[in-house]
Amino acid sequence: MHQLLPNITGLLNDVFTGITYFMPEAYLVLLFLVVMITDLVFGKRAVAYCRAIACAGLVIVLFKDLLQFGLVLNGWHLIFNHMLLLNRSSICFKSIIDLLALMLLLYFTWDKKLKAHSKGLADLYSIAIASVFGLHLMVMAVNLLSIYLAIEMVSIASYLMVAYRTENALSTEAGLKYVLFGAASSAIMLYGISLLYGFSGSLDLQAPAMIAQLLKVNSFSASFAVVLVLIGIGFKLSFVPVHFWVPDVYQGAPTPVTAWLSSLPKIAAFALVLNILPFVMPIGKAIGFDLTIVFAVISIVTMIAGNFAAVMQNNVKRMLAYSSIGHTGFALMAVIVHNPQSLSALTYYLLVYALANIGALALASYFSNVADAEDIEGYKGLGLKYPIASVCFTIILISLTGLPISAGFTGKLFVFSAVYNIYQQDSSIWLALLMITGALTTVVSLFYYIKIPLNLFLKRSENQDIEYRKSYNLIVLASIIAFVLILLGVFPNSILKYL
Repeated sequence: MHQLLPNITGLLNDVFTGITYFMPEAYLVLLFLVVMITDLVFGKRAVAYCRAIACAGLVIVLFKDLLQFGLVLNGWHLIFNHMLLLNRSSICFKSIIDLLALMLLLYFTWDKKLKAHSKGLADLYSIAIASVFGLHLMVMAVNLLSIYLAIEMVSIASYLMVAYRTENALSTEAGLKYVLFGAASSAIMLYGISLLYGFSGSLDLQAPAMIAQLLKVNSFSASFAVVLVLIGIGFKLSFVPVHFWVPDVYQGAPTPVTAWLSSLPKIAAFALVLNILPFVMPIGKAIGFDLTIVFAVISIVTMIAGNFAAVMQNNVKRMLAYSSIGHTGFALMAVIVHNPQSLSALTYYLLVYALANIGALALASYFSNVADAEDIEGYKGLGLKYPIASVCFTIILISLTGLPISAGFTGKLFVFSAVYNIYQQDSSIWLALLMITGALTTVVSLFYYIKIPLNLFLKRSENQDIEYRKSYNLIVLASIIAFVLILLGVFPNSILKYL
């Protein structure tokens, strides 16, 4: 204890200095407390208040995110004793997460099945804000301890969100499966972290002593520890072989929660990988473990498994779940290249994918609200009854496929360009296989995405007595998303220059 006393002043100064770079997260903590207290004070009447406070608070947090760009003009900052990293990339990812989270908070009450839940949605808003705080930590984490704590915070919030509709057996089952898979992956990751700490005596990935100590350890043992840590991160990315939970959880969770899980944690996990990759790659090379080849194999297998499995699905949410796995594999291509061009391409791709995915699931909620349609065959003949929603759905699916002139096309083009530029320099067989697999699976994705417009417009409904109903909020959201996807497809530099 006496040995630590001389260092206390320096540690406290480091904490106080770090708070300057931690203001959006401080506001999120305050927002969480305010939303939770509002729920306790107003009870069942608190839903509208919690929703308004959460949305207004996220707008303020987003503004604080944007102000942080002025703090990184001269480079990056390590805060809280090298626990978190603030740089331009992390601020971009935090801003995207907050913008999408704001959109999803509005979406929660527009899903009739979720809104009808007997205990209301006030708790869900406080859980969502806590999840956003964890996502911010994931985006900035560069220490093994902060990485684990951030992932666990997001995971616990996600478990609660998936099983929120406790009266629904499918939702409860999905929550249970998610908890079991999450607990297993968390234990595996913690074991890997403990091994790395035992081998090196440090949790700081940037510490020179870590590589020096790992070189003294059997290369297989060190590689095994790194793989265990990657499994924990891969659980959030949902790449093969840690993807088994995705279809059941996405199908069983309330549709707005599915939209949340398939976009925000995935973006944060990619940001986490980008943060730690510059430190992990040298460790891998030092112990004879080439992470580039590992990620290339994972990317190829994930693209193939996700897209081919999606072709066989009839449930819309389950199909989108498998397609999200395929998109994860495609986005990993940019991670493998890991240069400034690929970073911009990945950020753009994740933004437009998340927008399109949220739009697709919002329209899945819409057709569930108005026509009780859960499966693709239930969409038969609804194109003329609900033309605006059907046209927006088609545009969004075009973007998810990656066809011109959508933002999805430009996103995939940027990723292909980044990979091809590196391929021209070293002619790596792995990069060639990645590009070939990415192109072929894009063609495969057309076969399952086209099922929805095919049933909407070209097939007649077997039940002509469907009551004509509307859900205007979801129509407005889907229309805005469809317009933005076309706009970004035509003018990609309007957003790319800021990434």
